[in-house]
Amino acid sequence: MKKNLLRVSVFALLVVAGLEAAYHFPVYAPGTLIFGVRAPRETAVVSPVPSKPTSGGPTGAAVMASAMASGNLAVSGPFTHDNLAIFLLHGEDRVKTGNVLTLDEALKQGKFRVYETQNVNELSIENLSDAEVFIQAGDIVKGGQQDRTLGYDTLVAAHSGRMRIAAFCVEPGRWGARGDENVRAFSSSESALVGNELKLAARRDKDQGKVWHNVRRTQTALGGNLQGGVEDHRSRSSLQLTLEHSAVREAAQGALDKLLPCLRPEHHDAIGFAVAINGKPASADVYLNADLFRRLWKRQLQASIIEALARKGEGTRTESVTSNEIASFLTRTQEGQAKSFPLANDLCEVQMEANGGVLFETRRSGQVLRQSFVAK
Repeated sequence: MKKNLLRVSVFALLVVAGLEAAYHFPVYAPGTLIFGVRAPRETAVVSPVPSKPTSGGPTGAAVMASAMASGNLAVSGPFTHDNLAIFLLHGEDRVKTGNVLTLDEALKQGKFRVYETQNVNELSIENLSDAEVFIQAGDIVKGGQQDRTLGYDTLVAAHSGRMRIAAFCVEPGRWGARGDENVRAFSSSESALVGNELKLAARRDKDQGKVWHNVRRTQTALGGNLQGGVEDHRSRSSLQLTLEHSAVREAAQGALDKLLPCLRPEHHDAIGFAVAINGKPASADVYLNADLFRRLWKRQLQASIIEALARKGEGTRTESVTSNEIASFLTRTQEGQAKSFPLANDLCEVQMEANGGVLFETRRSGQVLRQSFVAK
């Protein structure tokens, strides 16, 4: 399998007090492709988790005192299967941290609780462990009155006490017990949102109606491409049960078997990955360090595989996506105006939207915990 290695370096400096912000680039050896973007001229400040973003308030300098994240990234790949291409993103750890659990790990170990609140768009969480727990926007939690997806990234401190977190329903047809599941809490988080329209509906638009619409679109697309129903009789509207459906899992297994080993032990510096579907860049995620990415790799890859299944037949380009195109996608996505959404625990989410897509960047005290690039 052909693999290209593209050395990408982006250095960004945010200039405050109304001056123009710009990225600066070092000089590399001939043949190394460098790509960069201009940072936005100003940053709007908006309230956390609003129904629609609003501008105004303090300048970007007031809420983004630190420079924008800088560092080196290398892109390796593509690793391909059918209409899906995967690229690994290599670089230094952004955050040096001790033990961090994923949400699903913490739930299965009994070290974390997600509680039902009777409010469709808000849940309560509690970290009972001695470690921090990483929640990423798009995590689906199973159980309660109805399955939900969590609305933003957060790193929950050890022994946090109960906290609120924004959520969206991904199971519109249920409000009550499902079999013997606990209606007061959520048992697991094994899956993530599938498809860019669904991700944008929840994270950018924060629109419950659009989330429901795109849940149904995803189920319909999967059923059509797999030539059979993918809804579960226990709750036909549940996205989580559709992702668990035997027809979906069997259809995804070949790609999973082929692509999962692409993240090899020697890829100790892989901190994220990019996805292309039907010959076009679709998304990319960069995590706070290699250890966290490696533990999230299987579930995130599986979500990408299922997205590719849902989008099969949209018009596949014959030639493969290149590393250069992935670099261009990452560049273009950062060219829009930035908006900062303050969150709990000294976190903030910065969104940048351009013609190519949307970048969601979660920061804590100037450190970047996750970057999520979503093509439009």
